[in-house]
Amino acid sequence: MISNIIIQIGSFLLVLLACVIPLGRYMAKVYGETPPMQRVFGPIERLIYRLLGIDAKTEMNWKHYAVALLGFNGLGLLLLYGLQRIQAWLPLNPQQLPAISADSAFNTAASFVSNTNWQGYAGETTMSYLTQMLGLTVQNFVSAATGMAVLIGLIRGITRRSSSTIGNFWVDLTRSTLYILLPLALVLSLVLVSQGVVQSFNPSQTVELLQPIVNADGQTISQQTIALGPAASQIAIKQLGTNGGGFFNVNSAHPLENPTPLSNLFELLSIVVIPAALCYTFGIMVGDKRQGWAILATMTIILLGFTALAVGAEQAGNPLYQKLGVDDQASTLQAGGNMEGKETRFGIVNSALWATVTTAASNGSVNSMHDSYTPLGGLAPMVLMQLGEVIFGGVGSGLYGMLIFAIITVFVAGLMVGRTPEYLGKKIEAFEMKMAALIILIPCVTTLLITAIAVSSDAGKATVFNSGAHGFSEVLYAATSAANNNGSAFAGLGANTPFYNTWLGIAMLVSRFWLIIPTLAIAGGLANKKLIPQSAGTLPTHTPLFVGLLIGVVLIVGALTFIPALALGPIVEHLLMSL
Repeated sequence: MISNIIIQIGSFLLVLLACVIPLGRYMAKVYGETPPMQRVFGPIERLIYRLLGIDAKTEMNWKHYAVALLGFNGLGLLLLYGLQRIQAWLPLNPQQLPAISADSAFNTAASFVSNTNWQGYAGETTMSYLTQMLGLTVQNFVSAATGMAVLIGLIRGITRRSSSTIGNFWVDLTRSTLYILLPLALVLSLVLVSQGVVQSFNPSQTVELLQPIVNADGQTISQQTIALGPAASQIAIKQLGTNGGGFFNVNSAHPLENPTPLSNLFELLSIVVIPAALCYTFGIMVGDKRQGWAILATMTIILLGFTALAVGAEQAGNPLYQKLGVDDQASTLQAGGNMEGKETRFGIVNSALWATVTTAASNGSVNSMHDSYTPLGGLAPMVLMQLGEVIFGGVGSGLYGMLIFAIITVFVAGLMVGRTPEYLGKKIEAFEMKMAALIILIPCVTTLLITAIAVSSDAGKATVFNSGAHGFSEVLYAATSAANNNGSAFAGLGANTPFYNTWLGIAMLVSRFWLIIPTLAIAGGLANKKLIPQSAGTLPTHTPLFVGLLIGVVLIVGALTFIPALALGPIVEHLLMSL
């Protein structure tokens, strides 16, 4: 069993790391002076600039960059909201689905614009094909590209000397979409179609069951309705852009969204391949590849630790079943462990690996139901989100979040030895630390505030369908997911209500854009600084020592903030279950 676990997780990591260098080098060239594949994409890029009246050679300071970003995403929010509200009267709606309610439309618009992709609805029975493609899929591209643009702005701030600008938002957004996300999504879409992921404009199909069944009311059921639609194209970018919103209600556990072990591997890899490769891109752009490897090592070590916790907890099974004499040990006849809520075709290891990868990478897609995990198995993905979605994280956003932690780490180290902290030749001063504090604290405060409001109000408690510690865990998980732009859920919570749609929608917007603004402010502040030559007292930020310090800071911030809340949820639930 141990060897099987090592083979499955090890194979995934080896393939992932093999993609880091070529993709990371390619993306570094995209953001350079002469991006690759100019003959293919250059004319399209120039046409976009000409149609929109953009001067690609004009750079922006951080404030203008932020205004352009907020304006673009604000317009996207309004358009997506409006599209949902009038979908009943628009084409490509073969199921004649009605318009979306105001609170659900707001929540969904906030969710997809913020790269969260939280879904309080069943996609195949709620959204028309047009809404799925023109609304949700488009936001899957541009919200991901927004995160990548902010990262590149921050990297420029680190590398530039005495500069007032950090690049051009429109150029960074366009190149991220055109040169990186679109080609990768096209290739992945074709791969997924080859594996059986549906891509069709046909309406849902009704088929005869091979074995009719009798329901609880004594009625014989002989037919099943199978939902279809343009799924493969949305699935590809939902994974590559760390979006996570599924075309179907059960997301990547659906056989038409994730039909084979090979499609499962490709989808799992696509969730983290861009965040991982961006670490190498960062190393190239700052002129020291060791810096990128140090960040990647930090992310990988923390991910492996929580993956081991999730796999171990799920493989150990449910002690309550064991007390009843239920055989849950792995054997040649059964997988063993806690298989509740998991697909037998994926098993425990691939389910738990997906759960930790998707919550580490701010993706939120699922191939098993996290609500059915053991308390400690569910704690692993919850804590990965509570760390701030910096363990790989969203495309762009994960790395710029980890770079903020790196700045905090050198600040703490500087306090220890009595030196002015610096990172990659830039002095870290009061302004940078104030902005970094905002970036770290806003998701934490938002998570705990939403949880407190939900568990202390009648509207919040009305749709918590499990009592005790597990019910609290469901609310805490939902607030954590929204406030950290993840999108996964403990399914026992009824979240498609005006209360949760409104509060979680606000949380998603706050935790996306209130973090982007101080990040860009740090970029602008660092760009203005002069480069400080390294000395004997400079803390090396590419060594195993720094990796260890960075891991410690990330874990300590999460532990100090959320251990009291976790103690009321999954920790006490585990203790009660083990008694």
